[in-house]
Amino acid sequence: MATTDLSRIVAEILDPLAQERGFELVAVEQAGGRRKPIIRVLIDREGGVDLEAICEANRWVGDALEASDPVSGAYTLEVSSPGVDRPLHKLGDFDRFAGETVTVKVRPHGEARCAWTGVLVGTSGHDVVIDVDGERVRLPHADIVKARIKGVVRFDRGRDEG
Repeated sequence: MATTDLSRIVAEILDPLAQERGFELVAVEQAGGRRKPIIRVLIDREGGVDLEAICEANRWVGDALEASDPVSGAYTLEVSSPGVDRPLHKLGDFDRFAGETVTVKVRPHGEARCAWTGVLVGTSGHDVVIDVDGERVRLPHADIVKARIKGVVRFDRGRDEG
């Protein structure tokens, strides 16, 4: 999957620290401009993350980035949960979340389709398999530039009206 060099370097620094603390480093994303980038760190753990866990992670992530100094100059750090539209990066993520509806974008190859929405089947070798309207589509993991669970938020009314 495509990633920026800075995102890769930050992920290499943070992944072992996250594991030591019982977190999963879901993704490191870079946004914003070169002058003041935004480093977005998405974490999760068994049972999910709450505000206290985010605050705890923000401290050790900030300390680790200050100590290793992978960003020259000013940057904004955002630490959060992956949310309902969780990004999928690692090949294992595509097996772990099989059955979920996903959107996947791949590198364009000529006139071929580059965006897909369907039900995630899992992986086969180094390919990600999704079911799009009853047809199994195999997408090389190396060609995926973005993949997310298509989150659905449900609100219960609490009681029947009427």
